[in-house]
Amino acid sequence: MSNELFQLRTLQEAVNYFSDPDRALNYFAQVRWADGIPVCPHCGSNKSGFLATRRVWKCKNKPCRKQFSVKRGTVMEDIPLGLDKWLIAIWLIVKAKNGISSCAMARALGITQKSGWFLLHVFGW
Repeated sequence: MSNELFQLRTLQEAVNYFSDPDRALNYFAQVRWADGIPVCPHCGSNKSGFLATRRVWKCKNKPCRKQFSVKRGTVMEDIPLGLDKWLIAIWLIVKAKNGISSCAMARALGITQKSGWFLLHVFGW
């Protein structure tokens, strides 16, 4: 499934593909947990259930029982951007041959230039 990112040729295709929240969540979950089994970042248990109404997982380990999202434990954790914006930003960075400016990132994602600058620094550009 991670090959799908490289099959998207244009920004419009990437936006259309990742605009569906369920598709973006499933894509990132498969990238994050290659075997497809979510692992609780709190206790390390691989027994969890998915709460579809909130798009989070709940650990089934009795002492833990905490909820976690696919962004938990990543650089995306504390930044209030949806997966659709994150995945499009990643696509833009991967596809940019000569780099991308924070202004261009902001225009493409519909965010402020300051947020675009921050995203580029998170990824090390």
